[in-house]
Amino acid sequence: MSNKRGEMLYKIYKAVTYSITPLVWVHLRWRKFRRLEHPLRWPERLGRPSQQRPPGPLFWFHAVSLGEGLAALPVIECCVDRRPDVTVLMTTTTLSAFQVIKNMLPSNVIYQFAPLDIPTAVDAFLSYWKPNAIVLMESELWPNLIMCAVTKRISLALINARMSERSLCNWSQPVSLPLASLILSKFSLILPLSTTQGIRFQLLQAPPYVINFSGDLKYGNYSIVGGVKNNLENLGMQLSDRRVWMASSIHKGEETVILGVHKKLKKKFPDIVTIIVPRHPQFGQEIALKLQKEGVNVALRSRHDRLVAGIDIYVVDTLGELRVFYGLTPIAVIGGSFLPESAGHNISEAAAAGCAVLTGYHIGHFSCMVQRMKQLNPLSIMQVSGDQLFVALSKLFSDARLLEACRMAAKQAYCSLSSGVIDNVMHQLEIHVFHQYSTKVVLQLFCVSIFRSESS
Repeated sequence: MSNKRGEMLYKIYKAVTYSITPLVWVHLRWRKFRRLEHPLRWPERLGRPSQQRPPGPLFWFHAVSLGEGLAALPVIECCVDRRPDVTVLMTTTTLSAFQVIKNMLPSNVIYQFAPLDIPTAVDAFLSYWKPNAIVLMESELWPNLIMCAVTKRISLALINARMSERSLCNWSQPVSLPLASLILSKFSLILPLSTTQGIRFQLLQAPPYVINFSGDLKYGNYSIVGGVKNNLENLGMQLSDRRVWMASSIHKGEETVILGVHKKLKKKFPDIVTIIVPRHPQFGQEIALKLQKEGVNVALRSRHDRLVAGIDIYVVDTLGELRVFYGLTPIAVIGGSFLPESAGHNISEAAAAGCAVLTGYHIGHFSCMVQRMKQLNPLSIMQVSGDQLFVALSKLFSDARLLEACRMAAKQAYCSLSSGVIDNVMHQLEIHVFHQYSTKVVLQLFCVSIFRSESS
């Protein structure tokens, strides 16, 4: 009965999304005009390819944005290494993800923008690329994509799967639950990033036999960035004789907290330098302009400004360099966590770089990551409110032993939690998703060998 209701709801969803296709096209052109879509490659969002499909099998990995894309990279690299006979296609949705990830992918991986979840775009995309398997990251549950893949007999996996409380509430409604149950039943594998997340997918009636656990891929997406630019090496030299801390992934409203703390720290530690990395680069330019109007001198990353005497705020208004900057600071404060309605950001990159890590209390699904690191070592993560941040930073700057202990605790906790995650994910994919292709290959080779033996 539930499946019938789910199929009926899907038919309604498909009809509605088909009927609004002209409006979606107009909206896409408007986004292109506002520079939110790629100026040349935006038709890819309608399922129109910009590259040729190589012959042979193809696995498609999809991540919505930069964070999810970075988490998928190690799995993609592992897949390329272990399956040289398979073409790997990666898609993301956002322009920021494209700008960073396109330069980090292995050279033989094809990159495209993901199709919108309208029937014509999804069908055009799948008909052209003909993937043998689709691996979706985190929370990408798009009914048209999933149901169209099923009709084309394409295996589906959802890895690092998560469901926010708000999404769980929305999908759990009597009207939407049958649809959620239907689309989740089409997956061959669901890998939740935590036990809590696994329970949420079970509440949405995902089949228990497709839910497995392999660890959080956010632990496995850190690698040392090679080829550090000369101006970053120079920046490291400029910071060597000064106290440094960094506030990363800062959202609007949080800059007030960070700048207030900076002013207090400057009175206590005159040589202090605060590095601010906003979540969105354009916000960094707004912060710099605001401070300059107040008579505060600011160094801006996009201008390659130097930290000369009299400048103690460095704003990073660029993309894709966060990991390198973690290597330049002993203390990292992770933003997106100090205001209500915030959901936090990945703390593992800072821990992997050996920073003492601080975060706020509004961290959403990252609470599991914080809890696991605290269980391994309470010093690995410090959770504070905006009002408590100054006191916590003052203690770290005043006590070298405490600072070193926190840095080592974060690094060790990261190493413990990241061990084997990528291999675990690949093992699950091989068993539940990719093995279907392997079986086909074995049968094909077996038939070819028989044919050749009979011919000889």
